[in-house]
Amino acid sequence: MARIAFIGLGAMGRPMAANLVKAGHAVAGYDVNAAALDWLRGAGGTPAPSAAQAAEGADALVLMVVNADQAETVLFEAGALDALAPHALVILSATCAPARAAAIADQVAATQRRFVDAPVSGGVVGAEAGALTIMAAAPKADFAAAEPILRPMGSRLYHVGLKPGDGAMVKTINQLLCGVHIAAAAEALALGERAGLDTAMLLEIFGASAAGSWMLNNRGPRMLMDDPPVTSAVDIFVKDLGIVLDAGRSARAPLFLAAAAHQLFLAASGLGLGMADDALVIEAYRALAPKDGG
Repeated sequence: MARIAFIGLGAMGRPMAANLVKAGHAVAGYDVNAAALDWLRGAGGTPAPSAAQAAEGADALVLMVVNADQAETVLFEAGALDALAPHALVILSATCAPARAAAIADQVAATQRRFVDAPVSGGVVGAEAGALTIMAAAPKADFAAAEPILRPMGSRLYHVGLKPGDGAMVKTINQLLCGVHIAAAAEALALGERAGLDTAMLLEIFGASAAGSWMLNNRGPRMLMDDPPVTSAVDIFVKDLGIVLDAGRSARAPLFLAAAAHQLFLAASGLGLGMADDALVIEAYRALAPKDGG
């Protein structure tokens, strides 16, 4: 059993922390949302009044925050890094630019603690089932030390590289595919609407054909809802596809489809849908070509 600090008890962080508790780990957690702390207590964890107090003497710190800025704030400004046990593991599971992940790793290493670059994919459903895909990069010994912590959260655990930033790059490419797939699904369904077709039937046809994709089957039904529940917001993909494009510029790699998808998510955000479910990226098409032909 490890003493684990878990920072970031959002929609995905909560089930991830709960799975660590179920696996027998002692989990102390912190989130700026007081309701999340109440939830952690009910799930068998220990809520802490600050990030530093959650990390006090912990063997590992899991960061499931929004971005690299929040990770740096928790580690270096809030004092969580210095509060950890000597040689503790810092597991960064936020979606970050590869260069930012590597820079954070350097600062962690300077304190003689170990860093695992381990972003995740699979959404709330995957987090609840302990079936996330985890793309971990670290030296072999550090990966082995982190594996008992990572396994309860993700049944698809991959050791993708030895250096910090490798995991973030794999997640960046993953988000390229996710964003483009969502945009393509929105474009297809918007065309079906414009043509006056039964879009529910289109989803049934395409979802079971060669045109199908996980994103079409997952996001498509929510594209047809008036007010779908939020599982991942439009602005998440504004951020993530921005990271994708930055990675492309750094590598001098053209990313034509990612750039087009980024513009579509930006358009939806500009319509006031930044905090809405990312399936509502279809509203950008609807605004350009309303169903009534206007």
